[in-house]
Amino acid sequence: MPNITLSLPEDIYAVVKEHKEIRWSEIARRAIEDYARKLVLLDALTSESRLTEEDILEIDEKIKEGIYKYYLEKKDEAGN
Repeated sequence: MPNITLSLPEDIYAVVKEHKEIRWSEIARRAIEDYARKLVLLDALTSESRLTEEDILEIDEKIKEGIYKYYLEKKDEAGN
């Protein structure tokens, strides 16, 4: 199995060093595997998509605008 090297911020490294009983390499391996599996699934779902990047950005903006309006209305209803 190939090896990789990780860089961690000092504060996180201190926590890792403090808990030597934990198999950190196993935790990192599982996290990377989970993320990689999600990427494979995402690639499979989008491989036949006819949407362009421009279409996706337009949809993204509409969703964000809708969420903004929703929470703005909720804020107004709450009287804040």
